[in-house]
Amino acid sequence: MRTVLDDALDVATQTLPGVVAYLTSPTQVLYEGARGVRSAGDGREMTVDTIFALASMTKPLVSVAVMQLVERGALALDQPLNAVLPQLANRSVLEGFDGGGMPILRPARGTVTVRQLLSHTSGYGYAFWNEDLCRLQDERGTGVVPSSWEELEATPLLFDPGTAWAYGISTDVLGKVIEAVSGLALDEYLEVNVLGPMGMHDTTITLTDEQRTRAATIHVRGSSGALEPLDDPIDGDRMFAMGGGSLCGTGPDYVRFLRILLGRGTLDGERILEPVSVAAMAADQLGTIPVTTLRTAMPDASNDVDLLPGIPLTWGLGFQINTAPTPAGRCSGSLAWAGLYNTYFWIDHAWRVGGVVLTQLLPFADAKALELLDTFERAAYAPR
Repeated sequence: MRTVLDDALDVATQTLPGVVAYLTSPTQVLYEGARGVRSAGDGREMTVDTIFALASMTKPLVSVAVMQLVERGALALDQPLNAVLPQLANRSVLEGFDGGGMPILRPARGTVTVRQLLSHTSGYGYAFWNEDLCRLQDERGTGVVPSSWEELEATPLLFDPGTAWAYGISTDVLGKVIEAVSGLALDEYLEVNVLGPMGMHDTTITLTDEQRTRAATIHVRGSSGALEPLDDPIDGDRMFAMGGGSLCGTGPDYVRFLRILLGRGTLDGERILEPVSVAAMAADQLGTIPVTTLRTAMPDASNDVDLLPGIPLTWGLGFQINTAPTPAGRCSGSLAWAGLYNTYFWIDHAWRVGGVVLTQLLPFADAKALELLDTFERAAYAPR
């Protein structure tokens, strides 16, 4: 298996700037590898302790934090959002634009709940994959993710809560829920209750000077396939940190997170979540609501996204769930998700194995990155 996994990484670095990949069981790392460079601009070598912008791979960690608060009685899954954040009451739904170019907004029917935020049935979306929301944000001069309370309060829903599925800023909102309930800034809560106890000491919102020396560079793949490094730093501002994509971290750190979930909430004798909470996170929350392909509205940032073509999908509390086995070998009921800069993971409770593949590249759902993920998974499930 190790030779096949090594070969997969060697091939990948012919078309990707650099990659770190891990395979793990609940009790030990089964494989680790690093290939290529941290930056195509200066040739810095990729190593397993390289720090990546995790983007939406932040969401599962924040979802764990929410479940901790549910366990402690500070939150309830079906609690209305406005009971915690009254400034987000009275949501509007964006129904398009009128003939004069003005947005058509109507009052939402129903209220957003914590459960809906965790399962992306709240109505909140992302402009990456919604033309109307993209247009609205362009006209307002706001970013894809709100950077202030004013922007968050002005962000409309795309449908009435609980009536459909749309991947979006729901977990960003949950970051503000955590702050309101705990009385701590998001990074402080995560460090004290999640990252610190998990031993994820290289995972943070704002990097230290030393960590910046190990940070990978985000690259953009042009139409010719060539890779261009960006100058933008990968970390962000902790002052209005959002729960959907603020964290940076390493492969070894994220593997510890996978091992905790594979271990039903514990690692090295440390309990982070109760087994019942881990099971709830892996349970279908959508019922008959379909998970749809994400059609890009911002091609520079993302391609169309269907990470498991032909496989029926649902969502749990913080994770995508495949409801049939995948061609690569992942069992039905496995958990997974990804980050905008082409970072990916999966957790297979049936086989008791998880994997993570990290690179730094736009647009999301890059064909070569997905090819590597598939090759890596197939090698992981190949007969020993």
